[in-house]
Amino acid sequence: MRAIIPVAGFGTRLKPHTHSLPKVLVNVGGKPILGHILDKLLSEDIFKATFVVGHLGDKIREYVKTTYPSLQADYIEQTEMLGLGHAIYTAIPTFDDDDIFIILGDTVFDVDLSKVLKEKKNALGVKEIEDPRRFGVAVVENGKITKLVEKPEKPVSHLALVGLYYISKKQSLIDSLNELVENNIKTRGEFQLTDALQLMIEKGDDIYTFPVEGWYDCGKPETLLSTNQFLLSQYKTVYKLDNVIINHPVYISPSAKISNSVIGPNATISEDCVIEDSNIRNSIISQGAKVIMSMLENSIIGNNAFVRGNFKRLNAGDSSEIEFY
Repeated sequence: MRAIIPVAGFGTRLKPHTHSLPKVLVNVGGKPILGHILDKLLSEDIFKATFVVGHLGDKIREYVKTTYPSLQADYIEQTEMLGLGHAIYTAIPTFDDDDIFIILGDTVFDVDLSKVLKEKKNALGVKEIEDPRRFGVAVVENGKITKLVEKPEKPVSHLALVGLYYISKKQSLIDSLNELVENNIKTRGEFQLTDALQLMIEKGDDIYTFPVEGWYDCGKPETLLSTNQFLLSQYKTVYKLDNVIINHPVYISPSAKISNSVIGPNATISEDCVIEDSNIRNSIISQGAKVIMSMLENSIIGNNAFVRGNFKRLNAGDSSEIEFY
């Protein structure tokens, strides 16, 4: 089986962090978003992956090569942002296995995939949500999907597609994607994967659903912080540092240097951070950042940023330098 992971987006909603870092490499719960995804795939014995890259794709290549050397990785560049369907379409040349598993690169998920993968049936991950207008939705009858609609203004279903797509027979998807592109069939100005899957249904392919309760969005600062909270709640490590009060759950990298501070709850302190005389809770401090004499809450501090002062909330991008007097 091959995983297809589209990671070409600009991550507009996570600016300023995504000016210098791909969205999927933003830290959450002690590692990049992509790291959580790849850990899950490897645990399900999926050792081949295609990354559809674009913005800052070289950093994704370097991260995967360095951190996951056992993964057989291929890279396809999406030169135009023409939608998720187009991203998967560009990856077709790498479809060397009959079955594929598509996963969006900004989603952390907690679900047992073994049953889904063993059944060898087309299946999409869904979760029932109150307002699904930002997502594709599935209409289900007698256990099968009868209709898929991309971001409906008036929801025809509350079963939202959460970004997990198992396709047991690749050729049917390939044919549908080719039909979309060759006939310039777009929805909201883009080639939608949802429309390709709908074509499969109309041609007689059965597509089922599987429930995903553990679905954690990382696309916006507020959802990134809530996902950070969830991931930290799963950790069992208890940290003890001299002259530091730690309110678990937290993640503290062994290479971080912390003194005279209060850390947590729900704080991630990444590699090579320096924290002095500060109070940090419900925040993510990214690699190499330095925080001095500060009170941070609901904050995200980028790689190698320097923060000094006294305030309560900040969203500072990579290599920033901020001082409050």
